Amino acid sequence: MNSEQHLLKPFLPEQARLLMLGSFPPQRKRWSMEFYYPNFQNDMWRIVGYLALGDRHAFEIPGERRFDQPKIESFCRERGIAMYDTSEEVIRLNNNASDASLQVVREVDLAALLQRIPSCRTIVVTGGKAAETLCRITGCELPAVGAWSAARYADRDLHIWRMPSTSRAFPRPIEWKAEFYRKPFAESGIL
Repeated sequence: MNSEQHLLKPFLPEQARLLMLGSFPPQRKRWSMEFYYPNFQNDMWRIVGYLALGDRHAFEIPGERRFDQPKIESFCRERGIAMYDTSEEVIRLNNNASDASLQVVREVDLAALLQRIPSCRTIVVTGGKAAETLCRITGCELPAVGAWSAARYADRDLHIWRMPSTSRAFPRPIEWKAEFYRKPFAESGIL
């Protein structure tokens, strides 16, 4: 099986206080935009819209099945949200984006990311594979879903929050998932 390289550059606004790390992007055929959480079936941008703007559809383009990338990027810059993934190279064992079918070939260089966002003290991982990979990198204990673990990494103290998956494969209402994201967003001053 061939490995696959990450297609997106890290999104790292210099003033970012929160870094969101997923596992790896879905296959390109599932993308509705050239940015993080691009699959229109994924609820990440609905959760963020619901929490921060009171509108779960705030980042959707009306009448289309895609997200408004410029609006999302502007929001993330204004609120101090950085984005990337815990894996830079993977093998898709079952030709999909399921965490269970991703074999990590090369992990993110977390120290290099953090060097570019000096105000960041909070990392949110979105799903099990991302949490396991990040905890392996930082040496922290794997937190329960909705909780955080402390880590000392790259000369700074971090809170590493483990969130439920935003995939529709994890069938919970947006409002239920959003309550988990509320705590780290509030801690980082995003809300």
